[in-house]
Amino acid sequence: MNNLNRIKSLQETLPYLHDTSSKIIVIKYGGSAMTDPDLTLSVIQDIATLSLLGFKIILVHGGGPAINEWLEKLQMKPKFKNGIRITDSRTMELVQMVLSGKINKDLVGILGSLNVRAVGLSGKDGQLILADSIELYAENKVGKIRVIDTHILEILLENQYMPVVAPIGTNESGLSFNINADTVASEIASAIKASSLIMLTDTPGILKDFSAPDTLYPNLDLKNLEELINNGTIVGGMLPKVHGCIKALKDGVQSIRIIDGRLPHSLLLTLLSEAHVGSVLTL
Repeated sequence: MNNLNRIKSLQETLPYLHDTSSKIIVIKYGGSAMTDPDLTLSVIQDIATLSLLGFKIILVHGGGPAINEWLEKLQMKPKFKNGIRITDSRTMELVQMVLSGKINKDLVGILGSLNVRAVGLSGKDGQLILADSIELYAENKVGKIRVIDTHILEILLENQYMPVVAPIGTNESGLSFNINADTVASEIASAIKASSLIMLTDTPGILKDFSAPDTLYPNLDLKNLEELINNGTIVGGMLPKVHGCIKALKDGVQSIRIIDGRLPHSLLLTLLSEAHVGSVLTL
């Protein structure tokens, strides 16, 4: 690209940079898109670019593949129900270690190296996420969110820090709960009245046929989403993602997208161009 083309490209982004400081964007990053170090670096570089352009970013991350890797090392078999990890007390210790102690701090470190002032949190910090057990069975440490207290997020954003949130919740007794990261991202977006919620995942978006990327649904409203849930098109790990998005839409989040985190610069294309990336969800 020559210099004139670079200038033209910069000029084309100007309409998307109006009043960025008033726009809070919640980005959920997870799935197998996190397992490739080069891809992770590319995604975090794009997030850093958006932050340096003035967008207020809250990054919520998952870490399922890394958790499964550590469970395998310890000869503990992962268990799921309806796309949600079943978590006993022993597994909860490992989940908290991997999410809060490893992945969260790795992401904060990468952002710091890119001149972004990032602060790593879990839902236990400042009682950001108060939760209860969903009580699928005795000793299950999978949590359902009761309250999101956005105060600590607001303080960080007002002082130009980027919150990086691990999906661990707590209760008044200080117990830890494993909460689906998609649910956490959706609930935070609703509570803080974000202008946008973007789910970065390892599929092109919502597909009619999971094995066929060209069956992408580019635009879906609430009625469409409910039909796809009822007819079994949306299943597995996509189910909590879509349930969270539906709630966020009803709570007033105006722009929601599920996009492919493996696609180079999918975030920048989504926010700084007219390119149609992933599935756009609306009321």
